[in-house]
Amino acid sequence: MKNRKQEALEYHAKGRPGKIEVVPTKPYSSQRDLSLAYSPGVAEPCIQIQNNIEDVYKYTAKGNLVAVISNGTAVLGLGNIGPEASKPVMEGKGLLFKIFADIDVFDIEINQEDPDDFVKTVKAIAPTFGGINLEDIKAPECFEIEKQLKAQLQIPVMHDDQHGTAIISGAALINALELAEKDIDKIKIVVNGAGASAISCTKLYLSLGAKQENIVMLDSSGVIRSDRDVVEDHKRDFATKRDINTLEEAMKDADVFIGLSKGNILTTEHLSSMAARPIVFALANPDPEISYELAHGSRDDIILATGRSDHPNQVNNVIGFPFIFRGALDVRATQINEAMKLAAVKAIADLAKEPVPEIVNLAYNRKNLAFGTDYIIPKPLDPRLISTVAPAVAMAAIESGIAQYKITNWDAYKNELNKRLGLDNKLIRVITSRAKQNPQRVVFAEADTYKILKAAQIVNDEGIAKPILLGNVDKIKALIEEHNLELNDIPIINPRKDHENLDYFGEMFFKKQKRNGYNLHEARKAMKERNYYGAMMVETGQADALISGLTRKYADTIRPALQVIGVQDEVTKVAGMYVMVTKRGPIFFADTTINVNPTTEELVEIALLTARAVEQFNMVPRIALLSYSNFGSSKEAGAKKVKDAVKILHAKHPNLIVDGEMQANFAFNTQMLNDNFPFTSLGEDGANTLIFPNLDAGNISYKLLQEMGAAEAIGPILIGMTKPVHILQLGSSVREIVNMVTIAVVDAQSRQVENLA
Repeated sequence: MKNRKQEALEYHAKGRPGKIEVVPTKPYSSQRDLSLAYSPGVAEPCIQIQNNIEDVYKYTAKGNLVAVISNGTAVLGLGNIGPEASKPVMEGKGLLFKIFADIDVFDIEINQEDPDDFVKTVKAIAPTFGGINLEDIKAPECFEIEKQLKAQLQIPVMHDDQHGTAIISGAALINALELAEKDIDKIKIVVNGAGASAISCTKLYLSLGAKQENIVMLDSSGVIRSDRDVVEDHKRDFATKRDINTLEEAMKDADVFIGLSKGNILTTEHLSSMAARPIVFALANPDPEISYELAHGSRDDIILATGRSDHPNQVNNVIGFPFIFRGALDVRATQINEAMKLAAVKAIADLAKEPVPEIVNLAYNRKNLAFGTDYIIPKPLDPRLISTVAPAVAMAAIESGIAQYKITNWDAYKNELNKRLGLDNKLIRVITSRAKQNPQRVVFAEADTYKILKAAQIVNDEGIAKPILLGNVDKIKALIEEHNLELNDIPIINPRKDHENLDYFGEMFFKKQKRNGYNLHEARKAMKERNYYGAMMVETGQADALISGLTRKYADTIRPALQVIGVQDEVTKVAGMYVMVTKRGPIFFADTTINVNPTTEELVEIALLTARAVEQFNMVPRIALLSYSNFGSSKEAGAKKVKDAVKILHAKHPNLIVDGEMQANFAFNTQMLNDNFPFTSLGEDGANTLIFPNLDAGNISYKLLQEMGAAEAIGPILIGMTKPVHILQLGSSVREIVNMVTIAVVDAQSRQVENLA
C-alpha cells in the first residue's frame, strides 16, 4: 500500500506537475502569427464581439470550455479537505472531459464555503466559460449553489455529484424494471443515504414515474420520518408517513434498494426479505453496501449494480457527464434542464439494448455482451456513447426552447462527434481492460533491472498479467528491497540453477537445432541464457508470453525466440510493428525493426502479417504501401517493388483495403488523395496502417514522431511468431514496458481463442 501511494504521488509529480496543460490551437511560429494572435490583430475579434456578444463563440474557445469548480468541501471519500487539496481531483475530472468528449477544461478551486459568496465568485468569472461543472461541494449548500447559478447564468450548470449518478442509475433502473417485469409507479423503493447524490437520484426517479409515497429514505440517523423532531429542508420531501423505523422494516417486500451510503450495511437477511426479482444498486465505493458475491449467493433472481468496474453493471458517471455537456455546448444551451437529463437517461437505457460492437466485447473479453441482468447499462468504454447521448441531449435542448444554435443535419453531427477524438483513440484503455479479464503468465527475461521489476509490479497490481521473473534470485530480491517494491509471491527463477528444466529444455532445443550446428552440450548451455530459457518456457506452455530486449541489442534478443519458438506456418519472414498512438487514432507502422530492404514478395508478406495484427485490435486495416512516388510516377526500382507488391495484394487479396505506392501525406490527406487519385480505395477514410519500403524509412519515421511528441509509440510488436514474444526498445520506459506487456497478454488471449476454434 505504501508503495502504491508513492506511485500515485510520482504519477502526479513527475515531468510537468499535474495532469492537464493548455495547448495552442493556432499557428504561432512566425512574427506574423504572433501579431495575429495578440497585438495588433487580436483587436479585430474583440471589436466584433463587442458589437455582437454571441460572436464570442465564433472567435474564442468559450464554446468548448467548461469550468470544473469546487471548494473542496466533499471530496471523494475524503470529506472537507479544502480547495488546494481538491485540485488533483478537479484536474482529473478535466482529463475525463477531454479524453471522452474533447471538451477543454479549466479547473477552478474557490476558497469559499458560504453559498452566496461562492455564487458571486462563480458568476463573476462565468463569461469565460461555455458551461460549469460543479464538483465535490457538500450538502445542503450544493443545492442552493446550483439553484442560484442556474437562475443567474445563461450557460449550462450542473452539479455532477447530484445529477451524474442520478442519470446513470435512472437508465439502469428503467432497464432493470423491464427485465423484472415491474412498473415504476408501483414499486417500493428504499434509498439508503440522503446526501446530494441520493436526493437527486430520488427526484429523478419521481420524474420517471415513481410514487413519493412508495419511497423510504434513510440517513445516518435512520429512517427519515415526517414526525422526526428535525428534518432538514432538502430531506423533507422524502420524509415518510408510513410506520417504518429501521432498515430491516424498510427492506421487507421492497422492490428496489438504492445504496449511496457506506459499505457492507446490507445483509443476506435484508435481501431475503425483499420482493421477488429484487433490484439492488449498491453504489458505495470502494466497498458496496453488500458484496457482489454475497448478493448473488443469497438470491438467484437479483438484478445487481455497483460502482465497481470489476463487476457487471457499473454505475459510472463517466457514462453521462462528458456527453451531456458535449450536447449542451454544441447547441449553446442556456442550461441543463430536466428534459435534457431525461433524454440522457433514455439514450443510455436504449443503448444498452443495441447490439454491442466488437470493440466493447474486446475491451471486456466477452464474445456476446447483450441486454440482460448482467448488462443493463452500457460499458464506460463504449465508443457509441458520444454519438448517442450528446445528440439526445442536444435535441432535447432544442425542443425545450433553450438552445441558441439549432442542429439540422443530425447524421452529420453524429459523424462529427465520432471523428472528434477518433473513435480508435480508446485503444490503450480497451486493450488494458481486455487484458485484465484474463491475465496471462508473462516471463520477464531481464528481471535484474529496476524498470522491469517496477513494470512487473504494476501489471501484477493492476491484474494485467502474472509475472515470472528470470535472473539471479539474490540480486532481484535485493533490488526489490532497495526500491521498496511489492512483488511478494511472484516466481523468481534463476535459469542457471534450475537443473531439472535445463536438461529438459536442452534436449528439446537440441532436437530442434541439431542440424543447425548445435550438439547436446551446446544446447544445454544455451538454456542457461535467460532469453533462451524464457522462450522455452513459452514453447513448453510453462508461460504464455515473453518480454525482453530492455538491455540487449534487438538481434541478440530475437535470435533465441526464432530458434526456440519459430515462425507461423507459411511465414518466411517475421516483422516488427509499432502502434503509434496519435490524436487521430492509432496508426500501425511496419516493418520498423527487422527487414532491412524487403523484396516485393516480402513486402506482400509484411502487409498481410500487419493486417492480421491490426485485426487483433478489432480494427479494419486500411493499408498504404509508402514510397517517395505516387502510383507509378517513378520507374526507379525502389518505387517499382512497392507498386508490384500492391498489384499482388490486389490480385490475391481483393477484400483487403490496400493501395500504393503513395507518398505519406497522400495516405492521410483524403481530400488531396481524392482530388488527384479518385480511383484509390483509401479515398474515404485514409490509411491507418503504413507499410514502409525499407527499414531506414520505417525506423526513422516512428522515432521522429516519438521524439517530436507527435505520437506515443507502443512496440515493437513482433508479428509472425508461432507464440507471443515481444521485444522492447533498448532503454524503454516503465510505461512503455507496461504497454508492451498489455499487448503481449492480449496477443496470448487471442491465440488461445484461435487454438480453441
